Amino acid sequence: MRFSPIQPQGWLPRGKAAAICLSIDDVHPGRSTDHYDGGGDLDAGALGLVRQLLDAHPNLKVTLFATADWREISPAPSAILRRIPVIKDRCYQTRVLPKGTRSLARHPWFVEYLKSLPRTEVGLHGLHHIHTGPNVHVEFQDECAAECQGKLKMALSIFEAARLPRPSGMCPPGWNAPSELLVAMEQLAFDYVASARDIRTEVVENAVTAMSGLRGVPLFQPTRVGKCLFHFTSNFQATSKIDRARAILDRRGLLAIKGHIIKNGLGHVAIDGIDALYCNYLDVLFSQLERDYGEGLWWTTFGEVAAKLRKLEQPDEQT
Repeated sequence: MRFSPIQPQGWLPRGKAAAICLSIDDVHPGRSTDHYDGGGDLDAGALGLVRQLLDAHPNLKVTLFATADWREISPAPSAILRRIPVIKDRCYQTRVLPKGTRSLARHPWFVEYLKSLPRTEVGLHGLHHIHTGPNVHVEFQDECAAECQGKLKMALSIFEAARLPRPSGMCPPGWNAPSELLVAMEQLAFDYVASARDIRTEVVENAVTAMSGLRGVPLFQPTRVGKCLFHFTSNFQATSKIDRARAILDRRGLLAIKGHIIKNGLGHVAIDGIDALYCNYLDVLFSQLERDYGEGLWWTTFGEVAAKLRKLEQPDEQT
């Protein structure tokens, strides 16, 4: 995979020494009574905690990565099905919801809640968040570019039907972004992809990723991947220490904090799931960074960074 890092002076606004983004995956209309909650409880649930963070920190912005038509019920494959030759790779190894059950277009109350959140952009997190075979939640695996494009077009049509703004980027489920998916995203004029997570690699100059998703891309600097997509790496979560955040910011980097809206998925507990404890930690973190860096921090979103980079690549038509 070709990539070309972007120097800090090329993407940070004048007067800003570093940037900070918060993004949250798996957002969808859900009900904890029939499968694990994807934010369906709104103010009384995880999305309400996100709103409280936004209210407490007026500079904070958030990207909610929403799945267009969520069908996953459990992320754990069946212990029986995964032992059956041939079938194990051709069927869904868990129960799945019928198409349309959790479509954003069929839940206007949920969409209106998302649109009511201040300083919030909604990105794409796949079409159904499922795949046949053992890697249930990794939606894009061995599909060709045309198949990937077909899924993306369906997802975009659901966003349009739900009256949500067209997403400018995507965090693919499981962070998996094969080259065919990147080609399809470029063909559909997406601006960015967030397909790497690394909370372990030491924060040093020129550090690259070696954990989930794309490997070998910059750990804390935006980069170009493929022909024209910008890429952002998630590099901080609930288990990360504040010193890691400072190390990234001190190197004029992008501190990209990750969360998942689902804390407990039928027994699968997400360490970075949005709950009161994680949000309390984020509240402390944001307060500390506000004191330490003041006006030098650019509180932004992946979409805003990508838009700025795209504008820098396209000279003003009047000049």
